[in-house]
Amino acid sequence: MGAGIGLHAYFERIGYGGPCQPTLAVLTELHARHPAEIPFEGLDPFLGRPVSIDIQSVQSKLVHHSRGGYCHEQNALFLAVLQAIGFHAEPLAARVVWMSPGRSAPPTHRLTLVHLPEGDYLADVGFGGQTYTAPLRLECDAPQITPHGIYRVVRHDDRLETRMRLPDRWEAMYRFTLTPAEQGDFEMANWFTATHPKTRFVRNLVAARVIGASRLNLLNASLSIHGPDGVQQRVLASPEDLRDVLENRMGIRLPVGVDAIWQRLPNEAAPSWP
Repeated sequence: MGAGIGLHAYFERIGYGGPCQPTLAVLTELHARHPAEIPFEGLDPFLGRPVSIDIQSVQSKLVHHSRGGYCHEQNALFLAVLQAIGFHAEPLAARVVWMSPGRSAPPTHRLTLVHLPEGDYLADVGFGGQTYTAPLRLECDAPQITPHGIYRVVRHDDRLETRMRLPDRWEAMYRFTLTPAEQGDFEMANWFTATHPKTRFVRNLVAARVIGASRLNLLNASLSIHGPDGVQQRVLASPEDLRDVLENRMGIRLPVGVDAIWQRLPNEAAPSWP
């Protein structure tokens, strides 16, 4: 339950020097800093490399080796940190329905339920370009404003559903229950996500980071910057462009040469599931 996590190293990684107490203020600050300093990225599954989600491997990769990861790594690390601080927190599994609301999706996403005197909160530092940058109150229907978007939690049949506000509509992100998941559930979900030939992370290069008031989202060679004044988009033209985005803007220490990554990029987003 958070055993073996190095809080000092984690705090250095995210640039945090505040109190180490299980309060809403601390949770909110950590939730803001984590996606700003630890990028979301799926380089390993895209390159056919294994993804280990035991806490020692996750801590080594994300904290000590300047890498990022996807939900099973990001939220495993965040849960271990919260529990080491003294938060009462539990892991949950969710079914991703982003941009596919009618899809029958397996429970491949991971998030965290945090119990506080003020009530229960959802923490999720691992949903890529739609990651919320503040914990969400487990309160149905009310819109919740965060630094990088507006969200709400609604009931959907016998499940809860997290939605994000887009300019013209609410878009469902994922559905879940409040039953805590077990490590074996995440091991299976992670193996599927990292190895199935049709999953998004195997077929596409995906990376994202929060920088200031903006989000940087990379899908293969397409870079989108979502800021207060709108969205800027451009297509990367060379391996040097890709290196600049991944290393200098995302802050990722590349596990292989950039040419090897560039050569694997599909010409456009490859169809994937889920």
